[in-house]
Amino acid sequence: MEKNKFMRPPICVICGKRFYPPEGGEIVYFKETESVKEWRKRVKKEGIVAHPPNAEWFCKEHLSLALKYKHLPIKEALKAIERQLKDES
Repeated sequence: MEKNKFMRPPICVICGKRFYPPEGGEIVYFKETESVKEWRKRVKKEGIVAHPPNAEWFCKEHLSLALKYKHLPIKEALKAIERQLKDES
C-alpha cells in the first residue's frame, strides 16, 4: 500500500497525541508542490479518498507552530518545526 493512501486519524505528527477536532487540534495544509498537484489529479481521476501528502494533523499544543510554517512545502515545514522545538528545549 502506498504512503498516504487513506485518511489518517487525528494524531499529532509531533507528539503522537490522539485528539478530537476541532477543539483538540486541526489538520494543516502546507504549500502545494507540483507533485501534490499531480497527486490531487490522480486521486480525483481514481475516485478515491486519501490523506493529502501536503497535510498533517497537529494537536492544539503544536498547532500554532505548524501554522507558522504552512507557507512551506511539508518536508521543509516539518524540518523547520523540528529545529525550532530542538532549539527551545
